[in-house]
Order: sequence, then structure tokens, then C-alpha cells
Amino acid sequence: MECSWKTVLLLVCASLGVQYTAIRTLRDSLSGPCQGAYRCHSRRHGEPLSLCDDGWMSAESPRKHILVFATTRSGSSFTGQLLNQHPEVFYVFEPLYHVQQAFTNSSSRIRRTLDRRALLGAYRDLLLNLYTCDLHFMENYIRPEPQDHVTTSFFRRSSSHALCSPPVCSEEEAAGSSDLPDESWCPRRCGALNLSLASVSCLSKRLVAVKTVRIPEVGDLRTLTEDPRLDLKILHLVRDPRAILASRMTAFSDQFRAWKIWNVTGRQPRYVDLSQITSTCNDMAASAETGLQGPAWLHGRYLLVRYEDLALHPETKATEIYRFVGLEMDRRVRTWISKNTNSNASAQADWNYRYSTARDSRATAENWRLRLGFDVVRKIQILCNHTLALLGYKLVQSAAELRNLSASLVENKTFQPLTW
Repeated sequence: MECSWKTVLLLVCASLGVQYTAIRTLRDSLSGPCQGAYRCHSRRHGEPLSLCDDGWMSAESPRKHILVFATTRSGSSFTGQLLNQHPEVFYVFEPLYHVQQAFTNSSSRIRRTLDRRALLGAYRDLLLNLYTCDLHFMENYIRPEPQDHVTTSFFRRSSSHALCSPPVCSEEEAAGSSDLPDESWCPRRCGALNLSLASVSCLSKRLVAVKTVRIPEVGDLRTLTEDPRLDLKILHLVRDPRAILASRMTAFSDQFRAWKIWNVTGRQPRYVDLSQITSTCNDMAASAETGLQGPAWLHGRYLLVRYEDLALHPETKATEIYRFVGLEMDRRVRTWISKNTNSNASAQADWNYRYSTARDSRATAENWRLRLGFDVVRKIQILCNHTLALLGYKLVQSAAELRNLSASLVENKTFQPLTW
């Protein structure tokens, strides 16, 4: 059922209200016996969920929160899966998709009243509720609306081990392999998603991880990093904008038809849209500059990782990521890295699913150079010159230089916030 304009307006108002709440005063109010993370040791299905029941006990350490912050086609699915493999991580793939869809499907009248600030407020509200394990809050946006907290419309549920494992899915149902090359195996085996059980699963984990490509700049997350209810860290994943464009042209062929014509013919169509890649570069640079300047609200909470470094040195960078989020690398994580980054991985991706994470990572780090024409690359270098320089990506001056894969375009560069 389409979201009515009244419903969306109420959500927007609620969102803005939360943003103006004096969150610093919450620290004292949250100092009671129910403060912090709690772990469920026993709870029968159907019993009310209460953090202060005898069936709950304080975890050994407070629950941690991580946001994989990226742009479309920058390797964020692969990076998110590095965290998803750990048994103590509750991972959610692109939950903000539901917010975006709810606003998009609302009436044109209410869409005209929505601005960037309101949408970002709704995004932050949903993230706050997910990080505090209130998955029922998503029912405001999922369509069709869940009945009795049960839905079949949770976006890419199969990307999360926690949503396809006990207690959300029974041992017998979850016994099937999760490595099937499609996104439907989990609903087929586990049935509809019970959001109450998903909340229980979330509360049992040490870390809640969310991946999103829908928030433009890291500065939009400040209220969440300052919220005393959260221990939020931001993993900022970046990628060479030229590689991002090449990947988008492949994954979203219809949207980038003009770019593909340009790439084949060497002539720029009059109707090609340059604004999207320009915005991508500007947002990426603005976020990196904010994070690397080391403001107080990001102190100890920001890590910039280039996808190319992760692809070329997956275990080393994964170890760095796990050190940042505060977890030890699990054996299952190392096994997954080996399986999904070796020379045979690309064969596993032959079924051509756009969100596949199986790949020969070393070979794919710069293979965009064989797919983009020099004229297109030269234009991107003009549009994104500052971003390329900031993030350590070298320019090419000729088609021959572009095709010479023996000379890497990724500078050996480290990224450390100034005040740390």
C-alpha cells in the first residue's frame, strides 16, 4: 500500500523533532540499571521483550556500532561482508533503502515539501533505532506494511547472516548453504522475517553493523556520533571515481546509456549527465577532508579505507578494520577472505549478479582501465581532479598510459586524522 502524504509528514516531523533533542542530557537519564548492552540467555517465542527481565544480563562490554559509509559501486558490499562473517556481528545491508522508497512512493504534494534535511533526519532516526536493536521501527517504511511484525519485503535479507540464522531462522531451516549465488535462498529456507526475533538476535550480538550508500557526507552523521546511547564508528570506504563510473556503467546500463555511447564512440553526447559523478566526487572529497581533519566529534571514530588497498591486501586491511571496530578477526572471516579474493573467485561470479562479492580482488582493483576509453577518463579527471589528488589516485595523460596495467595508478599513501 502506498505511503500516504499524511504518514510521511508525520514521520518527517518526528524526524526533525529527534534532531533538535538535547541529546547530551540523555547521558544522566540512561545511567540506570538498564543502561548499556544486554544479552539474551533464554526467552521463549511469544514472551514480551524486556531488557530488565531476569532472562537478560549485562554483556561483558557495551555494544559497539559501525557504519560502512560509501557511495554506490565503491566496493561497499564486499566490505560489509567482511564484517558480516563474524559471529558476534549483527549486519544489515542498506536499510535506508526502505526510507528512500517510502518517500519516493509518497504523493507528489508531500515530495515537494521534502528537503535534504528532512530525508537525512529520517535516515538518522532509522539508524538510531537499528543500532539500539529496535527493528520494529522499520515498519514505518517497509511496504507492504508488516503484519504482526512479520514481513516478506526486507531489502536483501539474504545479505545478513544474523537475519538468516537462529533465533530468526530455526536450526533446521538455516542448515542449508548460505553461499548460493542469489538473494532468495534465505526467504526460501527461513520464510518471512519476524522483526521481533530479529531484534532479539541483534541484542545478542556485540556489534551492530550497517552498510549504506545513501548518506551524502560524513558530516550528516554528527548527531549520531555524539549520541550517548551509541558507540558509533564510521568506516569510510572510497574508490577511484574512474573505477566507480566504470562499475556503474556495467551494473546500471540503462541509467548510463549516454556514457556507454560516449565510451564506444569517443564523442560526448549532448545529453550526457555529468552531475552524478561530479556530486559523487564532491561528497567523497568533503567527507574525507572532514574525517582527516580530526574534529572532536570524530575523534577515534573515523577510518578511511581505499577499496584498492583492501583488494590488493585483503587480510592486512581486514585486520586493520577489525582493530578499528574493536573485534578480533575470526577464523571464519579469514576463510571467507581467502575464498572470495583468490584467483578462482571470479569464476564464482560468472552468474553475473551485480552485488556479487566473489572476485579475484588483485585483478579487479584496476581492470576498469581496460574498459573505459581515454576520452571518458580524461573528462572524469577534469571533473574530479581534487578528489583524485586528495585520495592518492594518479592521472593518466594518454591512452597508452591508461592501458599499461604494470604501472599502478594508486599511490602508496596512508590516511590518518590530523589530531590523533
